Amino acid sequence: MKKLNIGIIGYGFMGRTHSNAYRQVAKFFDTEYQPVLKAVCARSEDRVKAFADNWGYESYETDWRKLIERDDIDAIDIAAPNHLHREMAIAAAAAGKMVLCEKPLGINPSEGREMADAVNKAGVPNFVWFNYRFVPAVALVKKFVDDGKLGRIYHYRANFLQDWCIEAGVPQGGEGLWRLDVNSAGSGVTGDLLAHCIDTALWINGPIESVSAMTETFVKERMHQETGKVEEVGIDDACAFLARFKNGTLATFESSRYARGHTAGYCLELNGESASVGWKLPDLHLLSYFDDNDGSAVRGWRSIHVSQNDGEHPYMANWWVPGIVVGFEHTFTHGAYQFLKSLEDNTHDRQYSNFEDALKTDEVCAAVLESARTQSWQTIA
Repeated sequence: MKKLNIGIIGYGFMGRTHSNAYRQVAKFFDTEYQPVLKAVCARSEDRVKAFADNWGYESYETDWRKLIERDDIDAIDIAAPNHLHREMAIAAAAAGKMVLCEKPLGINPSEGREMADAVNKAGVPNFVWFNYRFVPAVALVKKFVDDGKLGRIYHYRANFLQDWCIEAGVPQGGEGLWRLDVNSAGSGVTGDLLAHCIDTALWINGPIESVSAMTETFVKERMHQETGKVEEVGIDDACAFLARFKNGTLATFESSRYARGHTAGYCLELNGESASVGWKLPDLHLLSYFDDNDGSAVRGWRSIHVSQNDGEHPYMANWWVPGIVVGFEHTFTHGAYQFLKSLEDNTHDRQYSNFEDALKTDEVCAAVLESARTQSWQTIA
């Protein structure tokens, strides 16, 4: 195997998921490249050292610029807050490193364009961690659409619901809560949750042409952990928008952090001329499927367990025996595999989002926010 030395920036939730993916991918998937956990970078030396020891990183840094300058690092993985993505990615590309980045790409399309231009100019492989593409059931939906099983798609609907910041006492900003700080996140549920829904939709059903949106910030002021002061909240707590795809599909998207009872409620459904299919993250190994071609005696919604046939269900042949499910963590392993496979084979059917793909999601997110601000339909360039 060829060694691929990874330098990751960030040791939070995403730093853990990426690290786990790198450790697992070569054990379950055949690749020419084997990720090596070479270095992790974060500001707190005590904590980054503990993270490095726990996950098996060979070294650590407290300055991301020094990490990028190291000759023994092949790929930089950015698992830092959104507002840091641009500077880190551009510097990594200029240093000739492969660049992997958490979503969203930038906090706005202008940043995303700079990032995409930087990796394109440098000619370095690039990847964005939109992990829901790699849920076996979602990948099967994509295959259904590509194979024409649904026929023409009339409707696409998706929502991503959470309830973790309903309480007014939850602060904005600071460690673990930067997603509630507009300066760190860029937006609220639009860039954090709907970006996932949008990326999946673009991948499955093609470009979105126009949107009409509304947003709401339910708690207008929160204490900021870094200043200790009560400040205005600048992010969207909830968003709903209508969309029209270039192929004529009509769509609805919704996201909220105020949907009591939902911790990670990502759902999608497509209705086509021949069949319909639906998926829910809480039951990520199940598809709901309706085929109008079924005989009348058995016509109806059926449940497809995406693990029963490891020869046809995406990724499942690489895990356990048929019938045994995989989970959230495995989606990142699948993403790592897709990236590594593309390095060894230029003809590989790329299923992951690169910087140019992620820029398209940034552009839709920006149009959604602008539509909500102006209360008007927005066309996607």
